[in-house]
Amino acid sequence: MRIDILTLLPRLLDGPFADSILERAQERGICEIHIHNIRDYSTAKQKQTDDYQFGGGAGMVMTIQPIDDLITKLKSERAYDEIIYLTPDGERLNQRTCNTLSLKENIILLCGHYKGVDQRVRDHFITREISIGDYVLSGGELAAAVVVDAIVRLIPGVMNDETSALTDSFQDDLLAPPVYTRPAEYKGWGIPDVLLSGHFGKIEEWRMSEAIKKTRERRPDLLDPSDRNG
Repeated sequence: MRIDILTLLPRLLDGPFADSILERAQERGICEIHIHNIRDYSTAKQKQTDDYQFGGGAGMVMTIQPIDDLITKLKSERAYDEIIYLTPDGERLNQRTCNTLSLKENIILLCGHYKGVDQRVRDHFITREISIGDYVLSGGELAAAVVVDAIVRLIPGVMNDETSALTDSFQDDLLAPPVYTRPAEYKGWGIPDVLLSGHFGKIEEWRMSEAIKKTRERRPDLLDPSDRNG
């Protein structure tokens, strides 16, 4: 997979991709992450990338020209499955979306700033708009880092134990069950006996029961109506 991130603040993205799972994914050649400074493509004298809104109003707007030139250049070099704009009014990111995006070959992520981008960018270039939650950030860089982390970890070969991602919260619309590790007893606090039984069938039944219970308590909206009340 190749991910191209378009940003006005590339240094904000230096850290998130330089360690842990994302670092290994790049070292193994499973994923390429390329960060592009939108300002480099501005034809304005001062490399300006924002301007006042038509019609007045507070806040600046990202201009179309440098974004157009950058996206056009990238598209001339390869085909892209999605060109995604990170914006608070986009569709809410969820695990299903991450699963779908993890199957793509080439993705562009556009980080918004100010009051957003000129609407013509959204009308003519963007194929999908994503929000990571109902709140506003200073820019789309942190949202882009979240999206990249959430989808790259799902690509086969990225995680040392590939089955781990399949049991994460929100896979199968359930929250993950409780987990325990050694020691089996600590300060008098034990763990469920079933986990020490060696009976994998019963362990899986317990995990499923606990996952449904937690989901019913914390996120009943994820369950079918018939399952919400037990």
